[in-house]
Amino acid sequence: MQTIDLDAVVALEQRCHAFPWTRGNFADSLAAGHGAWLVREAGEIAAYAVMMPAPDEAHLLNITVVPELQRAGRGAALLRQLFDLARAWKATRMLLEVRPGNVAALALYRRHGFAEIGRRRGYYPAAGGREDAIVMAREL
Repeated sequence: MQTIDLDAVVALEQRCHAFPWTRGNFADSLAAGHGAWLVREAGEIAAYAVMMPAPDEAHLLNITVVPELQRAGRGAALLRQLFDLARAWKATRMLLEVRPGNVAALALYRRHGFAEIGRRRGYYPAAGGREDAIVMAREL
């Protein structure tokens, strides 16, 4: 992912999430040197991910597959690629946050070895105010 891609990524983010990342969130991640990748199919963005390196860890900040392509293995394939990239960074563990109501994401993460290690109270914006985040980790 590069700055030139952000308009398209933000448009997809807004279509995919009720509380999407802003252009500024993506731009800040790129400026900070976080890893950011696009998956293209037939020239169109099918998925994307943003991951932050930290000492011995990789923090998965955003992984999104466009709705019409979900539930066909793309998220799992991208997640496996992210494991390899994190290992190349010398990370020994991957962390992420997920909404408790995101049942599909929770199932994907559990299938790939993530376990809940905590909660962040009021982490996400939600229709009724704020929503907790489940913090999950997986050893690499």
